[in-house]
Amino acid sequence: MHTGFSIETRGPGLIEFTGRVADWVADVAPEEALLTLFVRHTSCSLLIQENADPEVQSDLAAFFHRLVPPSDDASMRYLTHTYEGPDDMPGHIKSALLPTSLQIPVIDGRMSLGTWQGIYLFEHRTRPHRREVTALLR
Repeated sequence: MHTGFSIETRGPGLIEFTGRVADWVADVAPEEALLTLFVRHTSCSLLIQENADPEVQSDLAAFFHRLVPPSDDASMRYLTHTYEGPDDMPGHIKSALLPTSLQIPVIDGRMSLGTWQGIYLFEHRTRPHRREVTALLR
């Protein structure tokens, strides 16, 4: 079984979509399965991360912004892929460092996430995007 999730972003940051995935899994999942999520883009990522304290998401976004700043930052002047804006190549770098797919066990018809774990799309670009995530249950 498979489906897709369309996620609207408003710029850099983490967007939780655990509930949407959980609802789909509850409707279609067998008792035991493996859920694979795959984002179909090259400048965003997927994460399983804490969903209890929003400071976790803002700290992660701030950390990756410091780790890989925009190409107009003096430390990134060596980049050549800049014609789509100063956030483009840094978005590709962050996507290369972070996962673009996740696998989650489904047990008793539910995702086997921990108490404080949520599923996030991590947008790396500054302008809004519509991101597509493919979900497959096996």
